[in-house]
Amino acid sequence: MNRRQPPASTAGQPPRTIDRINAGLARRYARERRFRRLGRLAVFTGIGFVSILFIDIFLKGHTAFRQTVIRLDIAYDPAVIDPAGSGDPAQLLRADYFGLVKQALRERFPEATDRRVLRELYRLVSQGAALTLRDQVARDPAIIGTRQSVWLLAGDDIDMLIKGHIDRFTPASSRRVSDRTLAWVDSLAAAGSIDRRFNLNFFLAGDSRQPEMAGIAGALKGSFYTLALTLLLSFPIGVGAALYLEEFAPRNRWTDLIEVNINNLAAVPSIIFGLLGLAVFINFFGVPRSTPLVGALVLTLMTLPTIIIASRSALRSVPPSIRDGALGVGASPLQTQLHHVLPLALPGMLTGTIIGMAQALGETAPLLMIGMIAFIADPPSGITDPATVLPVQIYLWADSPERAFVERTSAAIMVLLGFLVAMNLLAVMLRRKFERRW
Repeated sequence: MNRRQPPASTAGQPPRTIDRINAGLARRYARERRFRRLGRLAVFTGIGFVSILFIDIFLKGHTAFRQTVIRLDIAYDPAVIDPAGSGDPAQLLRADYFGLVKQALRERFPEATDRRVLRELYRLVSQGAALTLRDQVARDPAIIGTRQSVWLLAGDDIDMLIKGHIDRFTPASSRRVSDRTLAWVDSLAAAGSIDRRFNLNFFLAGDSRQPEMAGIAGALKGSFYTLALTLLLSFPIGVGAALYLEEFAPRNRWTDLIEVNINNLAAVPSIIFGLLGLAVFINFFGVPRSTPLVGALVLTLMTLPTIIIASRSALRSVPPSIRDGALGVGASPLQTQLHHVLPLALPGMLTGTIIGMAQALGETAPLLMIGMIAFIADPPSGITDPATVLPVQIYLWADSPERAFVERTSAAIMVLLGFLVAMNLLAVMLRRKFERRW
């Protein structure tokens, strides 16, 4: 028999308790839905801004991986290269090879006779073209006295023009290349004497005042030496400190003070470590300035708190039963830590170390304080040679006024981001591969 349900409320009577609860639940669920929508909006907004940043960097920098070259017929005149005919290698290195380039340009465009017009004509080709010809003669001196068709590096303005960074339809008064230069470029293009090729020089050359010749080889090598030495110093020190503080150190006010200071050091601005390195390592200990050695010492101080904190967390994640079992079968406390606890905590330690190294790779401020901002044309051959690192190289190029350096800056940022993403992916893969669930 069905009974009729009483009404939810009666006129003139207060609502029932269940009605107040349902109304409150509806309001709470509505607030939760609004909060979720706001959270999704925040996430998508952040992803949107980061995507805009990455797209802008890519659009500005992807053209740096291809370089414009110009083909010229070079006459390897013995009177210019080896006037004495001795074949002396020192004389071959000192020859005026850019004079050969000038002669080829004058032959290609004989109408250019005025001195000002000739200076404009010579800017079609980079000053680095002389190095290309010198290297060819050094490899094969037999080409002296012959005429060769050679692809040479174009000047930076011509490179920007071919890549579309200089609008040829802009009025000549506000354009970096003149109408005369445009006519020369069009003539070379019609003859098939202009091409764009993969810019291997960007990865093999050091820094240069000429943007079309500038590369990141010196910065990459300096970063490698600096990070390798940083890892060699910070990992054993950080792991040893974490092992002692977590497993062996007595619990008293001194260890509490040490732990507080380690946590505080993790939040200290990085430039403070640069000032410390300048005052202690360079001025007091006399470590050579602007070298990977002093850079590694500074970055070691900066990354140690991160490695120590991550290593202690990894040690705490090992169950106490592992320690109890090892001690129960007669292992000493040191054997317990080295043979049982440390191998199980090592994946987490490696993850923290890789994250610390990625942080060190992207640091600029502390390295500026110790002089690694210097112009370094030749890649370093050791940890005591003057060097720079990739973030500092980006900083230097970003401060240059030439449009071609903007392209180089964005390309170097892409390379740096690639290394950072690779290091973080490596940390994630190591954690997933070796992590154990207890």
